[in-house]
Amino acid sequence: MASLRDMAAAGIGLALAASGPGPAHAEAPQAAAAASDSARQIALELNTIDQTDEACRITFVIRNALGSDLEGAVFEAVLFDSGGRVERLTLLDFGALPAERMQVRQFALPGLDCARLGAVLINGAESCAGKGVGAGDCMAALWPTSRVQGVEMLK
Repeated sequence: MASLRDMAAAGIGLALAASGPGPAHAEAPQAAAAASDSARQIALELNTIDQTDEACRITFVIRNALGSDLEGAVFEAVLFDSGGRVERLTLLDFGALPAERMQVRQFALPGLDCARLGAVLINGAESCAGKGVGAGDCMAALWPTSRVQGVEMLK
């Protein structure tokens, strides 16, 4: 059976990151950011998902290793169900991200069944700005990983 990554790439022609380990690797954000001394990354880890009465609460650990504070970062995310179908598109506002500091952000997504979540695709940077940094830089530096078994992080 094809993985969600294969289905997404074949079904909607997405280009996935070609360098480094794939999103199935669950590295701590600090380990990913420290992968090389010259690493200029935004390590984005899907850390946990928890079902509440009304929503699926998704927790990310993020570390900005771009060498510059980010005044704000908003990413467009596409949520796929376990069958590879798009469940929804949403904007995730991570707010300000200081350089070289780990941050935790939670998002409650009403009406989403966590048990059916199969993948989170970061489709693009709606906004991402800091001194000498723009949205394109943020997407190029994005390093998505997942600690949640059965849920991939893609870019």
